[in-house]
Amino acid sequence: MRITENCVALLLLFSANYCWADDPQAPPATWSFSLQNINLFDIPKFPGMVFDEGSSKIQKQVHSSMKSLLGDVTIDPDIIEDSILKTPDLIKKYGYPSEVHHAITDDGYILELHRIANHGAMPVLLTHGLLDSSATWVMMGPNKGLAYLLYEKGYDVWMTNVRGNTYSRNHTKYTTKHAAFWDFTFHEMGKYDLPATINYILDLTSEVQLHYIGHSQGTMTYFIMCSERPDMCDKVLLMQALAPVAYIKHAKSPVVEFMAFFQEPLAMLLKLIGAHEFLPSNEFITLFNQIVCDEDSFTEEICSNVMFLVAGFDKQQMNETMLPVVLGHAPAGAATKQMQHYGQLKHSGHFRQYDYGWIRNHWRYGSINPPDYKLDNVRTKVALHYSLNDWLATPKDVEKLRQGLPNVVGKFLVNDPKFNHLDFVWGIDSRELLYNKVLALMEMTERGDFDEM
Repeated sequence: MRITENCVALLLLFSANYCWADDPQAPPATWSFSLQNINLFDIPKFPGMVFDEGSSKIQKQVHSSMKSLLGDVTIDPDIIEDSILKTPDLIKKYGYPSEVHHAITDDGYILELHRIANHGAMPVLLTHGLLDSSATWVMMGPNKGLAYLLYEKGYDVWMTNVRGNTYSRNHTKYTTKHAAFWDFTFHEMGKYDLPATINYILDLTSEVQLHYIGHSQGTMTYFIMCSERPDMCDKVLLMQALAPVAYIKHAKSPVVEFMAFFQEPLAMLLKLIGAHEFLPSNEFITLFNQIVCDEDSFTEEICSNVMFLVAGFDKQQMNETMLPVVLGHAPAGAATKQMQHYGQLKHSGHFRQYDYGWIRNHWRYGSINPPDYKLDNVRTKVALHYSLNDWLATPKDVEKLRQGLPNVVGKFLVNDPKFNHLDFVWGIDSRELLYNKVLALMEMTERGDFDEM
């Protein structure tokens, strides 16, 4: 990834304005942070630093540079290992049966699926959120990660990786160097990725239905799938939405606000510089996060606040010891067009397809505005789990979503006023506050408790 693209990507994530500051030596007025006298956006310029994702030298180079900046920091070797291991290896490390599978979408993307195999059991599919991957369900470890809890309850656990993330970067025709590879948003994930994944699982296991649990964007893609492919809804016994995202008019994340406010000039800039991928995961980012976000480092507090800036503040639920692991796996990559789509939803207040402008919209959709997604096609039983301190899935937007869905079995508020968007997958008390309810609803559905509702 070119340095110019790095600047734009980091700019978007942190909503900082350093990249276009009139005086590069002067600190930005808002939403900025630095390490001693070195601004984060200057890090790729360190002497000897190279962007070669396949090079083993980069870890030594970054480690040396970071040590010289921050001094000696001690990181638990187990934390380092967990931040580097891929999802299948994390599962194996903790003694669970691990499998890797691949599903091919109708438009040629090769998706990598991760499985904690419990052959013959009811399958459950977990779908991650924006800039995330299958690792989100296991990185907190046994007794904490939802994937492990589901396996212990007797489920056959499957985790998807949507197109463009760390694990799903292959295509039958394109490579990630082709602009065409990145010509997608969450619309294509719902229309193609989820159907391909669900059909693959059901065909392999000879099951008729499965459970579905999504977080954030993983809920949005499900609603899109049902809108565009309502027949797929019949293959899901119960859909549970953790921090459900569809309408984001009231989202108060500075990142979403930024994307909405600057959506048109930003789209032009990204197209001009050829920045098709947003914040890819690479070896440099992984090692940088391991060192900068170690809990013994003076910069650890900064890392926490950056995460909170994206999704809401809840220091009590943020396991600071695990930050190097979290940031070793996230961000896991996305398309810049995908990020622009979020900005459009915030700006319009609608849950609808990508806006190409009124001329191209008329050619693609037959109308000057993109069509809204058809929530009345979501025939599946749906359970909505939300919180008060969620900056992305706000209570007002979740309520609007509930009103549009025809078969909601319940809207469940997490009993912690500070619980935020990321706590649904990484929170210290997620098991007690959320996952026990998720498991109970699955059992109730299988017993038929909701059939007469």
